[in-house]
Amino acid sequence: MKQTKHNRRHIFLTGPPRIGKTTIVLRVIEELKFKGAKIGGMISQEILEGKIRVGFKIIDLETNREGLLAHVKQRNGPRVGKYRVCLKDLNEIGAKAILRACKRANLIVIDEIGPMELYSKEFKGAVLEALNSDKIVLGTIHYRARTAFIDSIKKREDINLIEVTYSNRNKLPEIIVREIMKRIGERGGEDN
Repeated sequence: MKQTKHNRRHIFLTGPPRIGKTTIVLRVIEELKFKGAKIGGMISQEILEGKIRVGFKIIDLETNREGLLAHVKQRNGPRVGKYRVCLKDLNEIGAKAILRACKRANLIVIDEIGPMELYSKEFKGAVLEALNSDKIVLGTIHYRARTAFIDSIKKREDINLIEVTYSNRNKLPEIIVREIMKRIGERGGEDN
């Protein structure tokens, strides 16, 4: 893993699909909550029917409210592969969770910045507000997507972009927790 420079306050994970990015984020969240950190934002998780992925849901980490990100049976919305994106839930649950975390949390979680999410102007605005706030962001970013928005995030000097691999994924949660706790400590603990 590349050494984290002091000014790289935000941490983003990237890597191929199903490598374990969201699993790492969930393990970090669990450990940080145990240590007393206030965490907000959103995660996305697969929706499975049997062993077949049929969509993705989004979850607000503060309220546990769930919504649909995309689904094969979604009737309207932008198409990404075999899925259609549910912009209503992405805006009402995902973007609002990020904006609320900008005000209330020590750590803002954004899982994931990818092709589906980028159809939402509200989501992109919330991401920029989080990155430009004085808070710490832990996020995941699509591995192969090449858009001006994603490239601008990857090029930011305040981001440490870590590629998740089979060889580092079990060690990363502990390393990331240590880094985030150090940064929260440097900022004086609680943010209000």
